Amino acid sequence: MGVTCVCQVPVAEGKSVQQTVDILHRKLEQLGAVKQGNFCVDCETYHAAGNTSGQPPKFLYVMHNTETPLSCLALFEGGPYLTADGNFDVLMVKLKSHFQNAKGHKVESRGSRYQYCDFLIKVGTVTMSSSARGISVEVEYCPCVVPGDCWNLMKEFMQSFLGPSIPELPSVYTTKAEGLYVPVESTDTMTQYLELFGKVRKQQVVPGSSVR
Repeated sequence: MGVTCVCQVPVAEGKSVQQTVDILHRKLEQLGAVKQGNFCVDCETYHAAGNTSGQPPKFLYVMHNTETPLSCLALFEGGPYLTADGNFDVLMVKLKSHFQNAKGHKVESRGSRYQYCDFLIKVGTVTMSSSARGISVEVEYCPCVVPGDCWNLMKEFMQSFLGPSIPELPSVYTTKAEGLYVPVESTDTMTQYLELFGKVRKQQVVPGSSVR
């Protein structure tokens, strides 16, 4: 697993979320990318129960990724995080006296997975409460684990199908002392998805965006 960039792509003017996703698929296929199945990243939100300190509640996010089906990631707001067994959700049910599920806050990104040379690309529709809230694009440059060594190449590739919507270097890399990716646990990737999902939660629902 290499350096990964996760970003939110704006919906094309005059188009729906699904139509914009289809446009991105066509651009990737025109480049020569080959579809390799589907993917899903989801996030459940829990808040600490029985908070009597008067402080704002601290949230715990439990995330799953089909790339790592046997494990999940639990991240406390502001840190720390832990990699756990895939059925960690069962434990969270047993801990409901300490952490309660924030109903209606589940967010997921689901879509198609493409391979192009050394790049792995995932284009997903981000949904919350059965409504499409946006589009996520994940691009991974598989051979490299040092962001500074491959970021210009990644930007050039992303520009070929995203146009001017390419993102800046993700903040998860700029805050690292040595700038290295963590390939074993994929926390850098999931942290980027968590940041994107946080933005999506604050967005207004787009009329007619219900997912059937």
